[in-house]
Amino acid sequence: MSKMKEIAQALQEGNADQVKALTQAELDGGTPAKTILEKGLVAGMNVIGARFKEGEIFLPEVLLSARAMNQALEIIEPHLGADEDGGSRETIVLGTVQGDLHDIGKNIVAIMLRGAGYRVVDLGADVSIQTFVKAVEEHRPKALGLSALLTTTMLVMGEVIEALKQAGLREVTKVLVGGAPLTQSYADEIGADGFSENAYGAVALVKG
Repeated sequence: MSKMKEIAQALQEGNADQVKALTQAELDGGTPAKTILEKGLVAGMNVIGARFKEGEIFLPEVLLSARAMNQALEIIEPHLGADEDGGSRETIVLGTVQGDLHDIGKNIVAIMLRGAGYRVVDLGADVSIQTFVKAVEEHRPKALGLSALLTTTMLVMGEVIEALKQAGLREVTKVLVGGAPLTQSYADEIGADGFSENAYGAVALVKG
């Protein structure tokens, strides 16, 4: 088995210690960080994503693999730097809206986006409307991801979009929304650019 397949397999098993050790060994051996990212880590998470979508594995297994992925990314992220063409990696801003402290889904999206090579600015949970606006103004991200798990807080998503309009920033970025109580029709109603039921769909929206 190749070293990249070993990393992917260890990631699928949620073995964080092995993933970190293999990743570090490959870096020390001169393997480019981007190769490790794409052929090892992302390849492994793609399998996890497909198995999760098919109902073969469940959230606890996904979280174990995501945690292993995150720890490996901490090792290789400083080595990724800029894209091969010399440009900076595209930025994505994420946050759970004001009044909502749930962040597991958002955290998985952040990990998956980092794994796909994006620079992620994670604002955390219970993020104020103005903080989202300031982040868009400062980072000019490719996409702004808004998360909510409560029906009472998902209303804030529309307020964020309205605040971006008032600040003249709505055209700066795509606004993507996600969370258990949301639907495509609600996303359309508030003027979001995309909606996904899960982390893997969210990454596809960002890439699209």
